[in-house]
Amino acid sequence: MLRALPRALRLPRPWRCPGARDCASHATTRTPEIQVHPLTGPNQGITEILMNRPHARNALGNVFVSELLEALAQLREDQQVRVLLFRSAVKGVFCAGADLKERERMSAVEVGIFVQRLRGLMSEIAAFPAPTIAAMDGFALGGGLELALACDLRVAASSAVMGLIETTRGLLPGAGGTQRLPRCLGVALAKELIFTGRRLDGVQAHELGLVNHTVAQNEEGNAAYYRAMALAQEILPQAPIAVRLGKVAIDRGMEVDIASGMAIEQMCYAQNIPTQDRLEGMAAFREKRPPKFVGK
Repeated sequence: MLRALPRALRLPRPWRCPGARDCASHATTRTPEIQVHPLTGPNQGITEILMNRPHARNALGNVFVSELLEALAQLREDQQVRVLLFRSAVKGVFCAGADLKERERMSAVEVGIFVQRLRGLMSEIAAFPAPTIAAMDGFALGGGLELALACDLRVAASSAVMGLIETTRGLLPGAGGTQRLPRCLGVALAKELIFTGRRLDGVQAHELGLVNHTVAQNEEGNAAYYRAMALAQEILPQAPIAVRLGKVAIDRGMEVDIASGMAIEQMCYAQNIPTQDRLEGMAAFREKRPPKFVGK
């Protein structure tokens, strides 16, 4: 595992959307279900993934999953992405979970294959090299909550509704929910929520530690998005390589014993020592000025 660490931290060549237009993973005449918005000006470095499947409440269908996988594959190659923010273009919904209408038309074998793709999608989100934030302004049920759990940070409107409700449909969470929820909340509480299929609002989710922040919803229905943007803006000025290495140290360290975790931290720290940003941080401290990190 440790020998693979440098490769996992590789910062590849940039990818940019053509022109100033919003781009999506499929250039077709229909409206893409996943749209990628790299922000500019003072927010440059923040990229939004906009989920836009209104007729199905952003349900995780085949096209949706394919477009999201393609967008993530391209974005992970862009070292200019410092924060990736997931939001919905559908008012009142973050992601309603699996597309059960589409699922009904699948054979048992096809269902197994598709759920494996979903599991892979959530793993891609979790392994994204830059910090990820889910802005939950509405329903996040089943696979929708699993998507949010795959993100590093979660922000919810007080009126948002979330839960791993699969047992109420004769299923169990199959896209990482049985693994990420216990790591987030602890085993006993995760079992209670999964066994009962209970739904939580944003306030309850915050009290349990499921989300980092909760905010009162506004008339436009995007209060969580604005709070998530504020959080992204706090991350944006920090040294991007150090942030990425910190993410790796935390994520990998949580899966091993503390001695192995300390070794992972040491390896990450060693990779950060020769960076230009570390020297800039020290110089800025000495000169009593804000640092200007460039990601090198």
